[in-house]
Amino acid sequence: MTITPEPVVADTLGSIGESAVLARIFPRLPAAASALLGPGDDCAVVAAPDGRFVVTTDMMIHGPDFRLAWSTPHDLGWKAAASNLADVAAMGAVPSALVVAIAAPADSPVSLLEGIADGLRDACETLAPGCGVVGGDLSVSATITIAVTAFGDLEGRTPVLRSGASPGDTVAVAGPLGEAALALRLLFSNAVDPSGRPDAALATALRSRTAPQLAPTPPIAAGRVAALAGATAMLDLSDGLAIDCARLARASGVGVDFASATLGPDTALALAGGEDHSLLATFPPGATLPAEFRRIGVCIEGQGLTVDGSPHDSTGWDPYRDWAGSAG
Repeated sequence: MTITPEPVVADTLGSIGESAVLARIFPRLPAAASALLGPGDDCAVVAAPDGRFVVTTDMMIHGPDFRLAWSTPHDLGWKAAASNLADVAAMGAVPSALVVAIAAPADSPVSLLEGIADGLRDACETLAPGCGVVGGDLSVSATITIAVTAFGDLEGRTPVLRSGASPGDTVAVAGPLGEAALALRLLFSNAVDPSGRPDAALATALRSRTAPQLAPTPPIAAGRVAALAGATAMLDLSDGLAIDCARLARASGVGVDFASATLGPDTALALAGGEDHSLLATFPPGATLPAEFRRIGVCIEGQGLTVDGSPHDSTGWDPYRDWAGSAG
């Protein structure tokens, strides 16, 4: 007689409940070196040796920010951490702690949250050693949403703002330009089924070429390096070089002229592509740039952006304008 084994039924968020889910996630999360009290109480207690701290928050929502068919749970945790760590680094601060809130359908497998936790851990350990998750929240939603709040230590330094650039300052970048946008273009053109819906198998086959979009590796340590080197202004390139640099230029009351030869083989993609999470910084004229940075332009009198002296639009990613919800 042949005995048919019982089918294995994966635990879901709804079947085991919040307490059991948390018991499985906590051991996977990275500890923060600055945490005097970690998860478990109503609040964490985090040391702020400088007496000040920087804080930022960002959301990732299924649809406008990621596709489950293309991203693994580990990717989601990694990218959620990386995008927030980059904002902290852009102030010249050192990331110290994350608070993470996740909402997901009740029938989601627990492995989804475990994978996200693993991605958070690995991103922190790789990109910002010593930073960890000190708390957060879980909830139920029809749409998977990940919200991260990140904290950073200024170590006694003045924060590097967007408003400090002056005419004559060198404009430089640490990290890639346009790689995440190129990867996204590849996914939308080559990782969809005949009906246009995201296809997981096709995305897996493209993995080596789409990692800059799905699991970016921004140069987090370069933010502190830039601050120590005297950066006059800095920001994280989340929406694209042109639109983000235009924000820095407006805040500083300057214009910026880019040298097209320094922007790579696809100037248009380098200027308009978002989600590289590279660091754009300005440095005083004649300053020696840190090794992580390369010169791409100069601050000029006036306003607006130019490329090789010709005016250029400050275009980039806008979730309210660019998201096509029907894409899945």
